[in-house]
Amino acid sequence: MNPADTSDLWWRTAVIYCLDVETFQDSDGDGFGDFAGLARRIDDLDALGVTCLWLMPFQPTPDRDDGYDISDFYSVDPRLGDLGRVAEMIRIAHDRGIRVVMDLVVNHTSDQHPWFRAARRSRDSRFRDYYVWRDHPPRKKQKLVFPGEETSVWEYDERTDQYFQHSFYRHQPDLNLGNPEVRAEIARIIGFWLKLGVDGFRVDAVPFLISGEGTPGTQDPHSFLRELRRFVARREGSALLLGEVAVTHDQQLDYFGGEATELDLQFDFVTAQTIFLAFARGDGEPLARVLAARPEVDVRQGWAMFLRHHDELTLELLTDEEREEVFEAFAPQEHQRVYGRGIVRRLAPMLGDDPRRLRLAYSLLFSLPGAPMLFYGEEIGMGELDGDLGRGTVRGPMQWDAGRFGGFTTARRGRLSRPGPVEGYGPEHVNVHDQRRDPESLWSFISTLASRYRSTPEISWGRLRVLDGGDSRVLVHESACDDTAFIALHNFSSEPLTATLPELREGQTATVLFESRNSAPQGAHSEQLLDGYGFRWLRVTSSPG
Repeated sequence: MNPADTSDLWWRTAVIYCLDVETFQDSDGDGFGDFAGLARRIDDLDALGVTCLWLMPFQPTPDRDDGYDISDFYSVDPRLGDLGRVAEMIRIAHDRGIRVVMDLVVNHTSDQHPWFRAARRSRDSRFRDYYVWRDHPPRKKQKLVFPGEETSVWEYDERTDQYFQHSFYRHQPDLNLGNPEVRAEIARIIGFWLKLGVDGFRVDAVPFLISGEGTPGTQDPHSFLRELRRFVARREGSALLLGEVAVTHDQQLDYFGGEATELDLQFDFVTAQTIFLAFARGDGEPLARVLAARPEVDVRQGWAMFLRHHDELTLELLTDEEREEVFEAFAPQEHQRVYGRGIVRRLAPMLGDDPRRLRLAYSLLFSLPGAPMLFYGEEIGMGELDGDLGRGTVRGPMQWDAGRFGGFTTARRGRLSRPGPVEGYGPEHVNVHDQRRDPESLWSFISTLASRYRSTPEISWGRLRVLDGGDSRVLVHESACDDTAFIALHNFSSEPLTATLPELREGQTATVLFESRNSAPQGAHSEQLLDGYGFRWLRVTSSPG
């Protein structure tokens, strides 16, 4: 693969790191993380191997949905800094070769946004049609995103005697994307942040942008995504559109687009959910089945792979029986589950803080074709917060050292509103400072993984194929590119076992690129001995002629 042919497709080989500025690093002791603090931590992320930052919302907000209720798309929450601090942070990141993408949340606004405040004053407001209003809600009941917290997606507004639509919370009225003026506003928002230096956007809740349910719109709902992609390409040709599209693989193809590109990357929700089913069963078969059926996409596009992120681990794409298996294995207590579909825990506690299973999980993440994404704190095995906080459970302050509040802030305890981590995961046990100095730590392991991933182009550019390893407990997959093949083996069982590979052909050689600790010496290439929860990365090359 010639790098010159793919240099503008940087997202295909990115190592993505998602963070919330508010919980990452406080620079002034007020108890809130900020852009000045983030700027000071860019070198830490560079050392880890991060090549792309994904910033969760940082605009002004009433903060009733962790910042996803935005009241001004063109500014910065004053607790976090200002536009100058954002520009400075972006420059520092770019100096280290790290790109920066930000959340694009344009399905809705906060009910405190000036547009909505003007819209609800009068039916004659020029901003009235920026939102979706009805005299009566549709008779057909619409699916709730937050069952138990909301009872309808329509809310009555007494002043103007109409109902407005809210796909999420009632304080987040939906924008009317069928209105050309709203689309023009969204284009201006994108253009503004691109001009400030961001390298793309993680597009929030993409299916809701095109569903058109209750919204006057076009006969071709995907036209809005194509319109966004064309606008982004005109303003900045190498900018990324990364989509949150939690549907099946076949349905995701529509969001990549056909001849006209829509999204460049999409999170692979099906694979992420199935990884946990494989762990619950101690068997790679469910994952092998899903990966074998995953559709190929255009070379310009790809998948973003993840284990955990800022929301619940949704299991809605599994069957009821499969979902219950994962719940029983990883969320046995009711407060660890939300909405009947998701788990609100971080990965390390879910896997019992077992170093073997954690390393297996992250080896899998970095070896599957797609751009790996880490959620802040994953690199050190942070735990969730101790309390029934719903989705907020996984959004605790970053733990930088073993000191007071983990080095996140120098604020007084009274300034911090969140509880501490669950027992055993406080900063005295889990922090960046100690792990960076320990070659056997999870931080060091993930840093090595990022380096191996970046130096193994077959993972990103090769064609995925699932191989039969002779034992369903071992997932064996291959990513072949030109005359070279990358092969990864992952044992989901706690027991040592032997997996089989095809014999090497004449002129072929196999090299071990990476493997689990204390791996036994190997004999023939065709018989691969793996420890319990062991893994191995191989490169098979063919000599010319």
